[in-house]
Amino acid sequence: MTSKRPLGLPSVRLIMIAGVAGIVAGAVAVYVRNMDSGNAAGGLSAASSGACEGSVETVKSVSRFVKGEVAAMVPAQPPRPLDLRFKGPSGQDMKPADFAGKTVLLNLWATWCGPCREEMPALNKLQKEMGGADFEVVAVNIDNGSDEKPKAFLAEYGIDGLGYYRDSSMAVFNALKKEGLAFGLPVTLVMDAKGCLISAMNGPAAWDSADGKALITAAVERK
Repeated sequence: MTSKRPLGLPSVRLIMIAGVAGIVAGAVAVYVRNMDSGNAAGGLSAASSGACEGSVETVKSVSRFVKGEVAAMVPAQPPRPLDLRFKGPSGQDMKPADFAGKTVLLNLWATWCGPCREEMPALNKLQKEMGGADFEVVAVNIDNGSDEKPKAFLAEYGIDGLGYYRDSSMAVFNALKKEGLAFGLPVTLVMDAKGCLISAMNGPAAWDSADGKALITAAVERK
């Protein structure tokens, strides 16, 4: 991680927050499954029987690594595509389908979110160590207003490995909230190479840990 830590918090705090999130992951999983059962009319769950049918095995493979510092990850039941929109590094309109062929860790964060700030160096390190043709950390900032604050934060804390993705309207967060996938920040999704949701979590995690890397490796290997 970078030598300068956001908020001056030690890394052990991040691990403790993630551990607490893991305790409640079971309850969240039940809630998410219940939400999924009512989404067929919107076409998202129904689509899993087509484009995401093969992703069921990826969910099973990744689920074996939902433990330790990523214990709060909730397997998608069922895996499905999500209609999410945000801006890319050049200000272009983007959606998960634009990353076809890559496993993606999609993370929503904001400068006013303490746990998000604490988590960013770990995401940065994960991208530097594992990012490439098969995997990318897509960290989407949802601050309102201009790019000034998020860009200043990234520069100050040496977050230099991540692409700059933005949604100042917070529409991407609200879309995940409607799906029962977002309760606060940060929110993290793992999506496979077909753009299908594999797992999700609310709260931070030490993504540069052995547990985090093992989960991502399992997702990429199922490509």
